[in-house]
This record gives sequence, structure tokens and C-alpha cells, in this order.
Amino acid sequence: MIAVDWGTSSARAYRLAPDGAVLARREGAGGILRVPEGGFPAALTEMVGDWLADGETRVLLAGMVGSRQGWQEAPYLACPAGLDALAGAVVPVPFPGAAVRLVPGLSAEDAAGTPEVMRGEEVQVVGALARPDEDALICLPGSHAKWVRVAGGRIAGFTTHMTGEAFAALKDHTILGRMMTGTAEAGPAFAAGVARSAEGGGLLHHLFGTRTLGLFGRLAPEDAASYLSGLLIGHEVAAALTGGAALAGGAVLAGGGARVEPALVRPLVRLVGSGPLMALYGRAIALKGGEAVPGDPDAAARGLALIGERIQWA
Repeated sequence: MIAVDWGTSSARAYRLAPDGAVLARREGAGGILRVPEGGFPAALTEMVGDWLADGETRVLLAGMVGSRQGWQEAPYLACPAGLDALAGAVVPVPFPGAAVRLVPGLSAEDAAGTPEVMRGEEVQVVGALARPDEDALICLPGSHAKWVRVAGGRIAGFTTHMTGEAFAALKDHTILGRMMTGTAEAGPAFAAGVARSAEGGGLLHHLFGTRTLGLFGRLAPEDAASYLSGLLIGHEVAAALTGGAALAGGAVLAGGGARVEPALVRPLVRLVGSGPLMALYGRAIALKGGEAVPGDPDAAARGLALIGERIQWA
């Protein structure tokens, strides 16, 4: 089977063995925004045409390729949803010489009833689970970071945080960036930003401190980006860990079967992704009293393989 995680700005394609093992992979900048209207069949052929010519007849697509701006819209599937639900809701796409299916995105609501949506992250989440019936809290760092609650192997709910996009906008398009050099790193300045996020005043007040600390020589230009990143990720992690525990509800079992209230449990967060953000989020989670463990870097491929096994292709 061919599996493609096709997003807005990039696409990752995998050729999978019958047991789900990755036989070959390729990644490029051919995201959906680069595909002209009506050009998705040609784009897919350009991406994996040699694999199709070599005998592959099944293609499973996930991500923004299934959005209104993509090849064909795959309607959102409401949470809770697991592997069987995702496989049962795939959308067929006409394509000569192969059976092509789109994995639907997921929808949910936050505690206030505001809608949440994801496309593509759902395959990473199901691929990151160690067991099909696992309970987990999973974080997917990115421009729009996702925090996902999994209960009994099904995605029960999630929240989205525009932290990465906000960081880029603040750094490149506001007065805060005028005194910044370098990139964000998980060092002392980042930790100081995380610590500041726990203090009173709120995020908007804390942000202006990035400038004033620099004006008074208490924050070097090369440390300002790290401090700003720590502020933003610190606020995100605090909100997500508090919300995740509250939404999970009730007490949990600790060693020996004793019941422990969620506030007393060190939250375990599985990080799924790659690149510099993984270190930043891991550090912030630890500073906020949690424990971060890295997930499978090929979670998307594994998730697509697991979904593909459950699809009625005929």
C-alpha cells in the first residue's frame, strides 16, 4: 500500500509492506497549496508514479488533501473516534489504475462548546499508541499545536493552540522582534520564559516584558527569541495540562490500585513530531511538572497502515 500524509505545505509518501513496515519514503514541498485546480491526480502520479507502475494498487491519503482546499472534501468525523471509525469513514477518490481513499479529519468541541478540528494529526495519534486500547495524552507540536486525549484507544477530544504561528508573527511583524537575534533554544532564557508564564498578569502583559527586559539590559538580543518561545509554550502547556486532567475526569489508579486524584499525578505526555520544537516542548512540559516521552517519528505511516488494514477496499 502507498500512504501519503499530504499537508498544506509539504507531503510525505510511504511505500508500506503488507505488515506495515516502511519499504521506502519520500518527502517534498509539494503541499496542497502548490497544486493547481484539478491537478491532484497529476501531482499524485508525480509523487508516487513509479510505485504505482511497480504494482501498487492501493493508496491511502490523509491531511489537508481531504479539506475543501484539497483534492476532495472528506467530511469531519465526530469524536470519540478510533481506528475502526476512521477506516469506516474513508472517502473514495476516482483515480485510474488504483483504489484511492481519503481519511476523514476529526471534529470535537472544547469545554465551552467551541468547535475543534484536525486533519492529518489523527493518523499520527493512532499510530503513536503502544496498544490499541491505550489511554494517553499526546502533544503534536507545530504552528497549530494539538493536545489530544485518547481513552480506550479512541480519540476522545483535543485542543488546538496557535503557538507556533503566534511566535512567528510576533517575532517577524511586531516591535518585539526588533531586538531579537538568533533562534529559540531550550536553555536558561527559554526556562525563564516558561517560569514567567506561571506568574500573574496574563499572556498579553507578559509579552511586552520581552521588550522591556531587553531595553533594561536584562535580556540579551540573542536570548529574546528563546524567552518569547518559553512564554508562549509555557502558557500553552499550562492550559493543556490543566484542561487535559479536568477533561479526563475522576481519579486514576496508581501503583497497587490506590486511587489518586489527577492533580497529584505527574502528567505523562507523549510527544509526536520532529525537529527543534520537540526539545522545546519536552523542556516546558518538564518545567511545568509533567514528563514528556518521544513518540514514533513514523507515527503517520504506522497510523495509515493500521487504518488501511481495516478498510474494505473492494
